[in-house]
Amino acid sequence: MKDVVCGMQVDEKTAIRRDNKGKTYFFCSKNCAQAFDKNPEKFARSA
Repeated sequence: MKDVVCGMQVDEKTAIRRDNKGKTYFFCSKNCAQAFDKNPEKFARSA
């Protein structure tokens, strides 16, 4: 899976997850997950 914030490839088994509007997003770090939390619409468009 690809982290939509930084573009890094992540393992969905160990990645941090967020659900938004019925879709699950995966993140490499807490920082990327927090950036997504602040503006999910911005990053959801790039997914």
